[in-house]
Amino acid sequence: MRAARFLCMGPMQYFTVEEANALLPEIRPIMADLLERRARVAVARDQLKPVIGDRWSNTGGSEASAIVSEFVAIERLIDQLQAFGCEIKDINGGLLDFPARINDREVYLCWRYNEPSIQYYHDLHSGFAGRKPL
Repeated sequence: MRAARFLCMGPMQYFTVEEANALLPEIRPIMADLLERRARVAVARDQLKPVIGDRWSNTGGSEASAIVSEFVAIERLIDQLQAFGCEIKDINGGLLDFPARINDREVYLCWRYNEPSIQYYHDLHSGFAGRKPL
């Protein structure tokens, strides 16, 4: 898997726009699965809220077990995404940042699920609101 080449324990690994875009075909299906599972957990949470809130109830049923399985799968998917070297910024919106250098400045290349490619960047502390076109 190509993702392993971007893992490092030393100095931060920077991506070029081309390198980050080349990973999107591998990242997209993982993010799609993550967003789908997150949506299922949100629905299940609302359905289980009365059971969870009742301290006398048996919350060890199949619905609760299914939600736990979804959380385990979500954690696994998050680990897979982070193994590429990107940072998950918003699990609800499918937002990822890739460390990069532009004009000798450390920035993040910013991608949101369903965008065709990486088209934006932002300063390290400005976040999504500070996105600028490449």
